[in-house]
Amino acid sequence: MFKELDPLLHSQLRLAIISLLVSLEEADFSYIKEKTGSTAGNLSVQLDKLSSAGYIIVEKTFKGKKPLTLCRISPEGINAFQRYIQDLKSYLDVRK
Repeated sequence: MFKELDPLLHSQLRLAIISLLVSLEEADFSYIKEKTGSTAGNLSVQLDKLSSAGYIIVEKTFKGKKPLTLCRISPEGINAFQRYIQDLKSYLDVRK
């Protein structure tokens, strides 16, 4: 029987964001935008969704006079990502 994939992570951009953050301590908005090829508006919306779910922590500060948005994956986000991968493997019938 297949497990339902986490709909929050099943979005291509949100999965790309989480996949990127899982391997980094933190990343700023510009870096995530560049690596995902997203528009600023779409990225902002997707970061808000991940943050609201508790999957990432978003910190808004300033670097000099310029706004700086830093993102980190939360422990809950790591767990959700690991569950997503395991659930996806069940679709592929991959055994660990």
